[in-house]
Amino acid sequence: MATNAASAPAGPVPFKDVVVDNVDLVTTMPAERYSKDDGDVLVSALPSKLVAGSTNSQRMLRCYQGFWLPESFVPAAIGLHRRFVPRPNDVIIASLPKCGTTWLNALAFATMARRSYPPAGADHPLLRLSPHQCVPFLDALLAGGGREARLDALPSPRLMYTHMPQTMLPRAGGCRVVYICREPKDTAVSLWHFRRSIHPELSFADTFESICGGANPYGPFWDHILGYWRASESGPENVLFLRYEELLRDPAENVRKLARFVGMPFSQAEEEAGVVRGIVELCSLESLKNQEVNRNGYMDGLKFPRKALFRKGVAGDWVNHMTPEMARRMDEIVADKLRATGLTFQ
Repeated sequence: MATNAASAPAGPVPFKDVVVDNVDLVTTMPAERYSKDDGDVLVSALPSKLVAGSTNSQRMLRCYQGFWLPESFVPAAIGLHRRFVPRPNDVIIASLPKCGTTWLNALAFATMARRSYPPAGADHPLLRLSPHQCVPFLDALLAGGGREARLDALPSPRLMYTHMPQTMLPRAGGCRVVYICREPKDTAVSLWHFRRSIHPELSFADTFESICGGANPYGPFWDHILGYWRASESGPENVLFLRYEELLRDPAENVRKLARFVGMPFSQAEEEAGVVRGIVELCSLESLKNQEVNRNGYMDGLKFPRKALFRKGVAGDWVNHMTPEMARRMDEIVADKLRATGLTFQ
């Protein structure tokens, strides 16, 4: 993939505003085969499972390199690892689904774009666009259909997001990765509510079982989390590991941490002018939830309603959905999988 963004204005800019030969964000689903170094491999040859609670073969997961990926995004994993050429000042937001991705996308965009779009401005992009329209989803763009050209058109520094595991990210280029994780029990509950926005028949028990068994989208969740945790431990200058619960407790301090990590620390003048406070307020759950664009319509390239992205935004909601036995089982899985790693959720 080319990286010709010279002469472009300072970024990031809202991805929705970037047009290249009338290419739309909605992806064309990839062909049955994808290219690999040692020849063509059939997607259908990979181990498969239906998404929990589904009887529709179009909602299939395929196991690629030890992770259960949505079938249509398997080629994106190949493209991200082998074709995507990061720029040194790229920033990639990474997470499992339903771990605070939308919130972090908004905070990162508002932080990195603050000189072009002051958070108090009446024309700020987050007042007319959803966070996912401002920050491109690599998994969808690299899944096929020639949409990669829109990434090339973005000025630097580019801001993007993915749900792919750490092992599938490009290994060269020096870009920075910001990973956000969430307490697994709350992640399970949030994922269930999100998927029920288009599959109301889905039971929580089915979702819970698939997560505990590791066959949830982009799972096993413990391997996904540990991949980024270990990368942040070995290269803290390249991977920033954030926790959703800490972001809830002190969003301003975590925004400052994010700004320092991406090389754009807040100046004393900005602190005194309330820029950090303005970013936090602009990107708060209530602010985002109340924007017209986030109350209507669907996510670009996906079938989920935008309003499903904004629910409670709290920690500990799992107590309203899990039995003590379910909670104990998931806690035991987490304790076993994370043993001796230095990472806990207690």
